[in-house]
Amino acid sequence: MKYMIILGDGMADHPIESLGNKTPLMAAQKPHIDQLARMGKSGLFATVPPDMPPGSEIANMAVLGYDVKKVFQGRGVLEAASMGVDLADDDLALRCNIICIENEKIKNHSAGHISNEEAHELIAFLEEKLGNDQVKFYPGVSYRHLMVIKGGKNNFHCTPPHDVPGTPFRDVLVKPLSQDTETCDLINELIFKSQYLLANHPVNVNRKKNGKDPANSIWPWSPGNRPAMDTLQKSYGIKGAMISAVDLLYGIGKYAGMTSIKVDGSTGLYNTNYEGKAKAAVEALKDHDLVYLHIEASDEAGHEGDAGLKTRTIEYLDQRVVRYILEETAKMDEPVVIAITPDHATPCALKTHTHDPVPFIIYHPGSVPDEVDKYDEVSAKSGGYGLISGDEFIKLVLGKM
Repeated sequence: MKYMIILGDGMADHPIESLGNKTPLMAAQKPHIDQLARMGKSGLFATVPPDMPPGSEIANMAVLGYDVKKVFQGRGVLEAASMGVDLADDDLALRCNIICIENEKIKNHSAGHISNEEAHELIAFLEEKLGNDQVKFYPGVSYRHLMVIKGGKNNFHCTPPHDVPGTPFRDVLVKPLSQDTETCDLINELIFKSQYLLANHPVNVNRKKNGKDPANSIWPWSPGNRPAMDTLQKSYGIKGAMISAVDLLYGIGKYAGMTSIKVDGSTGLYNTNYEGKAKAAVEALKDHDLVYLHIEASDEAGHEGDAGLKTRTIEYLDQRVVRYILEETAKMDEPVVIAITPDHATPCALKTHTHDPVPFIIYHPGSVPDEVDKYDEVSAKSGGYGLISGDEFIKLVLGKM
């Protein structure tokens, strides 16, 4: 048996007035995903414990069956693994966004989805000006980068920038959780220094000239040290592959012992190479037991509050990914279990992640389906799997429950 998990990041949502009080999943034309719902069984998946933040890092680890309360060490360490940055035991790794601040408020978490080329130039500049034996900056993808502090202490609270668009940035600076404020003070100092350095950098001068948001501040968050995670081979006896457009997922995959497969044209946005990723996923099934195909686009549309775009990303997923996978896996000699799920909800009205349980489908060839005939947040409530949590999803996919 082979296994395919198609992860539509942030697909779940709340009813939206502009969509006739439907969610994007309800409004989207998605005949192939709905076909999969008729063939399989549905349910709701509480991916994130209520006392943990509903981030993609936690939710995707939960989808793969990890006990997130035991192994989660922050987003930064996962992205470090993906980028090939080896962390020492005393290294503190943080995701380091470059963001846009306007009128002293966080305008967006992505500096207007800055390009890799522009972002890499800015990170190299910051490494030159602010990097030293204690602090290092590493370039990632678009607005997503890495900062490592040697000897840093994880004793402060960070606010994810995508959670607070429109908020005065000074209100959500890093806050100490102990009397030892050295690392906290260092991070806030670096934020202010970055704003001074980036304000008139040529990249930002050109961006403003062209009507684009400047990348005028760093925003470090999600700190942690190197985690201890068992591989999928050790936990379930399977060989896995990870396909994504973001370092976070490849970092999770590396700790999980999965092969990283990167596809040209993968952007993490609505214009990603859907067809290329679908073909790579099917090809990877030939020499892997489990393929994890992560599509970021709908999450970014949710963060932008663009219900129409989010609906289109779901339709792209249906027409350009799921259709091909259904057609090609049906030709294979070995049966393929196909599952579809978001990691979390990213409601357009809120522009951030929530703890809402997400709808999922699992199709086991030859199994008796339930009575659900379409895929959305409401239909899944009456699915045969009911409400699940923890490692139940991966065990259901692998037929271990």
